Amino acid sequence: MKTPKTVPEVKLSWEISADEIAAILAGSHSNPFAVLGVHQAGDAFVARCFIPGAEEVTAMTLDGSVIGELKQLHADGVFAGPVSLTKLQPVRYRARRGDAEWAVTDPYSFGPVLGPMDDYFARQGSHLRLFDKMGAHLIKHDGAQGIHFAVWAPNAQRVSVVGDFNNWDGRRHVMRFRSDSGIWEIFAPDVPIGVAYKFEIRGQDGVLLPLKADPFARRSELRPKTASITAADLEQDWEDEAHLKHWRETDKRRQPISIYEVHAASWRRRDDGTMLSWDELAASLIPYCDDMGFTHIEFLPITEHPYDPSWGYQTTGLYAPTARFGEPEGFARFVNGCHKVGIGVILDWVPAHFPTDEHGLGWFDGTALYEHEDPRKGFHPDWSTAIYNFGRTEVVSYLVNNALYWAEKFHLDGLRVDAVASMLYLDYSRKHGEWIPNEYGGNENLEAVRFLQDLNIRIYGNHSNVMTIAEESTSWPKVSQPVHEGGLGFGFKWNMGFMHDTLSYMSRDPIYRGHHHNELTFGLLYAYSENFVLPLSHDEVVHGKGSLIAKMPGDDWQKFANLRAYYAYMWGYPGKKLLFMGQEFAQWSEWSEEKSLDWNLLQYRMHEGMRRLVRDLNFTYRSKPALHERDCEGEGFEWLVADDHQNSVFAWLRKAPGQKPVAVITNFTPVYRENYTIRLPSAGRWREILNTDADIYGGSGKGNGGRVQAVDAGGAITCSITLPPLATIMLEPEN
Repeated sequence: MKTPKTVPEVKLSWEISADEIAAILAGSHSNPFAVLGVHQAGDAFVARCFIPGAEEVTAMTLDGSVIGELKQLHADGVFAGPVSLTKLQPVRYRARRGDAEWAVTDPYSFGPVLGPMDDYFARQGSHLRLFDKMGAHLIKHDGAQGIHFAVWAPNAQRVSVVGDFNNWDGRRHVMRFRSDSGIWEIFAPDVPIGVAYKFEIRGQDGVLLPLKADPFARRSELRPKTASITAADLEQDWEDEAHLKHWRETDKRRQPISIYEVHAASWRRRDDGTMLSWDELAASLIPYCDDMGFTHIEFLPITEHPYDPSWGYQTTGLYAPTARFGEPEGFARFVNGCHKVGIGVILDWVPAHFPTDEHGLGWFDGTALYEHEDPRKGFHPDWSTAIYNFGRTEVVSYLVNNALYWAEKFHLDGLRVDAVASMLYLDYSRKHGEWIPNEYGGNENLEAVRFLQDLNIRIYGNHSNVMTIAEESTSWPKVSQPVHEGGLGFGFKWNMGFMHDTLSYMSRDPIYRGHHHNELTFGLLYAYSENFVLPLSHDEVVHGKGSLIAKMPGDDWQKFANLRAYYAYMWGYPGKKLLFMGQEFAQWSEWSEEKSLDWNLLQYRMHEGMRRLVRDLNFTYRSKPALHERDCEGEGFEWLVADDHQNSVFAWLRKAPGQKPVAVITNFTPVYRENYTIRLPSAGRWREILNTDADIYGGSGKGNGGRVQAVDAGGAITCSITLPPLATIMLEPEN
């Protein structure tokens, strides 16, 4: 008869050395997976665990079968003992202390979730689904449900995930280090969604760093709290296939694009001054934009950020919609609601820099991980923020994956990339000696160039419905040209020169405008060097600059007339349109992120007239192919009057193949001009399709009675028109 196997043969194997017990209790053990959990010892199996507060521990399978009673090796909660198993498998413990009893599923009894291919692609920077692997994800693993945590911290001595589920005790869930990629991971069974967590990181010097939020967190606590929150995969019943299909299949350069720039926290507020939720915004902002004729809403950054006055530009959570407006699902519903009525959503995206808040990315594992260590490349003097290290593969991958994440998970239609100029130049806002030249001795940041090119290749290659827009304020060439032609690959670029020159002109008293005529004509020399968006953005109505209406000269009537003429001038000018909220109804006060727009102004005729004009401009722009199909091509523009500086009159023709042309004529003086002769391309009746001096807009009601007659006078086709004071009119041939 065979004798049964005896436990004493294994006894020494299941015990733990005093040094290892001390390291586990101190939280200094760098690899507890080698000690805790289930291990094979010869032909038998042992289980070891650390459960603070327990006096007795029983080991069980996940289905509840008892497999052994563990021995207490240390009064602070270290237990070990043989267990009746035939293979390595996850286990659960029943812990007791007095009359109290609770269950603990052992995280150290589970195998890794990530695989060698994840390590390889992460290290190469070619992993395009990091957002499905990194951070915190609810999964089922080896028969148990829980959260898989993963974080990149290659230089850390030890990384733990801490949270409500383990009383923020960094000894309880020490993560497994993957040396091939520098990623730490752990599967934490039984952890639910909706709980707060951070990463506790011990640096190379053995010192604990401030607790870090998850760089890949998809949800965060509401400020001033800074923890990340476990979240389920986004579930949204998308109803936008027709919308996405349209933008996938069309040339965006030839589509009407009129963008309403919005700061979600201050567009409108509740009566008590608190911010609206995404659902509340959807109920009012979407129908408003639909009625106004805007094609897109562009949000100032809605990614998580700790400081309201930063307007979101100092983000600490690139993957998390800010908690200010509710859960991420609310934002998905908002986007879906926009798409159902044909409105696109653009995110103002900030890959140039990040704040140095201690819970953020700065010195993440005790080293300069996401930023450059040398402050001449890693510190931004204008904003006192850290600059991403665009030369590090993992950092570029983190940013590219974030762009893909917003496009895939939230169906966003575009990314407006902030502060591109600060990325492109090594000497941006730096004096001599404060920057490091590139390998060729120049000031171009070649690493940032490669990042932006890769970003655009990845976005357009994976999501052709999405457009990227560069906020770039210099003359860097080919920003919106394809990468294979030596460009950066953006779809569009903000025309900062247009904004600067035209607002400079408009702020002048009309009596002096004739001396500055070139401020308006000069822009046409480069209007087609890029695919431009004409931005009247938030930047022009903050920091003491005043609102757009306040910039206009003259008395109140002239201010409104000037702004109406200017808006129509811009909507008739080549380029896509962008207008910041509140400017469509000529808000007097400078924008403040702390309060709602002054919606009460719409009860007054002049403000309501301005709103109605912007609405009509949008629908005119959208319905007339000549005004948008060749926004980015020189063949769509022809000067009619370019040199009448004495009268400050400008006129041009907008054209598109096979479509009626539109003549845009602007009088930037308060002089009523009758019988002004202008050349037109064809004889016959031309209909006045828009007149900013119309009574319905708050104007004086002067005009051409709805139409003019162009005649052929010896080979030159001309017409005599009435030019209202401080006004823009648009004409279209009747036939």
